[in-house]
Amino acid sequence: MSFRGFQKSVVRAPQQLKAKFNIGEHTKDAVFIDSERRFQELEAETKRLHDESRKYFDAINGMLSHQIDFSKAMTEIYKPISGRVSDPDSLVVHGNPEGIRACEEYEAVVKDLQDTISPELEMIETRVIRPANELLDVLKVIRKTAVKRDHKQLDYDRHRTTLKKLQEKKDKSAKDEKAIWKAESELETSTQEFNYFNDLLKEELPKLFALERQFIQPLFQSFYYMQLNIFYTLHEKMQQCDIGYFNLNLDILEAFEEKRGDIQEQAEKLTIVRFKTSGRQKPPKYGPKPAALEAGSQPAGLLTQGSASPSPAASFKYGQQTAQAETAESAEQPPPPYSAAALPGKSPVSPPLGGSHSPALAAAAAGKPKPPPPKPKPSRLGGAPAVETVTALYDYSAQAEGDLSFRAGDVIEIVSRTQNENEWWIGKINGRQGQFPGNYVKVG
Repeated sequence: MSFRGFQKSVVRAPQQLKAKFNIGEHTKDAVFIDSERRFQELEAETKRLHDESRKYFDAINGMLSHQIDFSKAMTEIYKPISGRVSDPDSLVVHGNPEGIRACEEYEAVVKDLQDTISPELEMIETRVIRPANELLDVLKVIRKTAVKRDHKQLDYDRHRTTLKKLQEKKDKSAKDEKAIWKAESELETSTQEFNYFNDLLKEELPKLFALERQFIQPLFQSFYYMQLNIFYTLHEKMQQCDIGYFNLNLDILEAFEEKRGDIQEQAEKLTIVRFKTSGRQKPPKYGPKPAALEAGSQPAGLLTQGSASPSPAASFKYGQQTAQAETAESAEQPPPPYSAAALPGKSPVSPPLGGSHSPALAAAAAGKPKPPPPKPKPSRLGGAPAVETVTALYDYSAQAEGDLSFRAGDVIEIVSRTQNENEWWIGKINGRQGQFPGNYVKVG
């Protein structure tokens, strides 16, 4: 855009905004509006005709090229696989010579077909795509004329509005009279220019529409006949394709099953294709520890530990677990604490704190009723924040140094914790502070 054109665009901008939002008076020509709508449709459909013709041209060429590439890929699959290029036997065909020969014959047929229909495809390029492109160039020139007509309409409306404001002014000075004379001169010039382009388009656009019908009729007829020739040539060439490797007397599915034989069954017997699971059920999320861990790290420091119960996983069978059994198991067995190896900074499992007790003393303590949980201590100052506490759901014995042991029902003061109960929290009870699993307690 030139500098003069930029200046005109800036001057027309206010009037263009008014026309966009329908503010003030604007010139409207019903005949031109209808012609403009038809012209926009002609532009869009001509562009579509050009694009679709090009896609059809590329699709036919691409189909034949893909057929040739398909044949080459099948030939490579039929050839034997050799890991040594220096092996002289690697060039000897040990695979499927009949299949390789059939692929080579098919590739030769498709190449011959490609050469045969190449002139027809060139006719699509010269008789359909190129004329459509030339019509698009003509429409671009007409579009420039239509844009110029719109600019002249903006100038006409702008000068007319300016002159009307000056004429409606009551007390006119000499300067106003001079401005009126200038506005009348500019309005007269803009009226002549607008009428010229407006009448030109209204007169010649209908002629263009009539010529467009005469242009499309032979174009469509040529495309139709060229398409028939292409399909007829494809049909004739493929009918003459007589490759003994294919049995055309059978149904497609029957021929496929006959050629395949028991290859699928043999392939499924290979170990490397067995990707399915064995069907065993996954271990329960909450359950007892393995026997090795139970024997090596069984805590003995708490009297309320209770007697050992047989593991439900020992008699577990796939498909025999019911919802009632799951509920009973989750109610009787506490969730396992997290392993120390998964926590950074925690040492391996160490012996439990406290001395050992006799089995008789442990049994006597297990028979006694459990004491009620202690109530949380009230805060000393009313304005101080309340201390968060949790209630123990199960007995927990320290598994390593730094762990906090407690009994079911104990109230633990929280020092720090996360929002995830499946992590280790830090608490304090009876002056002792340590870590404990968050899923062994209940918040609140």
